[in-house]
Amino acid sequence: MLSHGLISVIGRRRVMEDAVSVAIGDIKGYDFFAVYDGHGGAQMAKKCRERLHVIIREELKRRNSCNGGGVEYWEELMTASFLRMDEEVSVVEEEEGPTVAEMRTMGSTAVVVMVGKDELVVANCGDSRAVLCRGGVAVPLSRDHKPDRPDEKERVEAAGGRVINWNGSRVLGVLATSRSIGDQYLKPYVISEPEVTVNERNESDDFLIIASDGLWDVVSNELACEVVSRCLNGQLTARFSDDCSETSAAEASTLLTELAMARGSKDNISVIVVVLKSSSNISCKVLSSLL
Repeated sequence: MLSHGLISVIGRRRVMEDAVSVAIGDIKGYDFFAVYDGHGGAQMAKKCRERLHVIIREELKRRNSCNGGGVEYWEELMTASFLRMDEEVSVVEEEEGPTVAEMRTMGSTAVVVMVGKDELVVANCGDSRAVLCRGGVAVPLSRDHKPDRPDEKERVEAAGGRVINWNGSRVLGVLATSRSIGDQYLKPYVISEPEVTVNERNESDDFLIIASDGLWDVVSNELACEVVSRCLNGQLTARFSDDCSETSAAEASTLLTELAMARGSKDNISVIVVVLKSSSNISCKVLSSLL
């Protein structure tokens, strides 16, 4: 079983809208890790946490799949899974829950990482992010869906929408991500279709960092990988490490959260660290300062 650790904290926000999901051995041939960053309410992120890995498992069974399906195969499967998730969250089931109008204004990002024996499959929708540390080098496995990303802005405008600078670039001046699950009131400008990458695993793969933008808004890919490397090698410890499980990966995720808070993150912060090989063999470069 892969060594992993996770943490999800409210940070400086008044409400908690992030959610994380880990399913080890639940999907044949793969370990599942995901971070969901909700907005407009926590319901969408919670529903994604409960259901998306189940939907992906069902889609895999339906296709009678095996490892090494290729990029096109995974694009089709993940797109179908995310669209099913999007359809599910658009249905209001609880009589005492949010109204239809309230549900239409709720959404969530979703970054999913499937770790197989030979490959890493990543599906991303929104501005949460997955980063691989390979031989001491930070390798982004997903691209943030920001409204001012040229291709995303072009897509939004082609659908009849606008990207407006209102405390940052936002779709119709409202939403700071151009893709999400939910947000029915912003369709077709905001879509739930994920971007998918498939990377072959190799002996240089050190670990994965999967996190919401509460981390990435204030910590670069490179610095995050450096911090985790030093933590896994015993060179750094988290101030509040006693609050998490006694694994180096858990301590590393806690340390990243502490760093994000120290750097002024104003959002919820969720981090998963997945160790892909022995920490004694993980590369580490020296930084003069972490803060």
